[in-house]
Amino acid sequence: MSPPRRVLPGTTYLVTRKTAQAQFLLRPSRLGDQIFLFVLAVAARRFGIRLHLFCVLSNHFHLLLTDPKARLPAFMQFLDSFVARAMNALLGRWEAFWAPGSYSAVAVSSPEDLLRKAVYLLANPVKGGLVRFGHLWPGLWSAPERVGGEPFVVARPSHFFDEEGSMPERETLQLPVPPGFSSAEEFRARLCAALEDREAEAARRHLSFLGAKKILEQRPTDRPKKLQPRRNLNPRVAVRDKWKRIEVLGYLVEFLRSYRAAWLEWSQGKRSVLFPAGTYQLRVQHGAACAGAG
Repeated sequence: MSPPRRVLPGTTYLVTRKTAQAQFLLRPSRLGDQIFLFVLAVAARRFGIRLHLFCVLSNHFHLLLTDPKARLPAFMQFLDSFVARAMNALLGRWEAFWAPGSYSAVAVSSPEDLLRKAVYLLANPVKGGLVRFGHLWPGLWSAPERVGGEPFVVARPSHFFDEEGSMPERETLQLPVPPGFSSAEEFRARLCAALEDREAEAARRHLSFLGAKKILEQRPTDRPKKLQPRRNLNPRVAVRDKWKRIEVLGYLVEFLRSYRAAWLEWSQGKRSVLFPAGTYQLRVQHGAACAGAG
């Protein structure tokens, strides 16, 4: 059993989700991209998520987002469920769409750490040896100028979604400036400079790149020739400063300790027990009392 996820309002995360068996089920395609972007936009509005950046590669996706209302699990459940069902219908398959287990959500605690994660997200296609520059990725990739700029307006796909259903005819997705930056101009300038450095570094490591043409020729059942090792560490926080990291990890350890103590009492039938701030599933699904976020 995995440890409980601590979900506090106002937290910024780098979220990652992988496809089953690392298959290219999310490979770039006109209709597949429309499905993902439409569901992402609907989910962000429905659960009050402030989405800052996104990158959807063939076998996983990354989102950089802020969760003002502590509703990340509900947002991800909605996104994962609708994308999986719609994409399976598109691909004519019935098997599990996502890799076993849950998504990764790494909490980001400072503007500097947030900027590093933003660069990591946008440079992902380059780091993987797929394209020379991030903007050349033929699938979903949010350009820096979109942050605080022109929103995405995406129509409901004609495939899978019922015209008489609850989904809107079209949805708008605005990418707001992440917390900790004074303006969109400041964030974009710093992001572009750091991204340029990261892409140059990646170019020195790769003798060649796969290129958009070959990426678009891949089949959904294809997988990378070299798979990532399994059972890697699954970090929950991203803090580069040593002492800040110790402080943040201390909060997480205290949350887990308090949660387990409360759970022991709850399992014995004591429904008046108070769970620590950040408790999600027991609070939402079973009405457990939860301390304020402070």
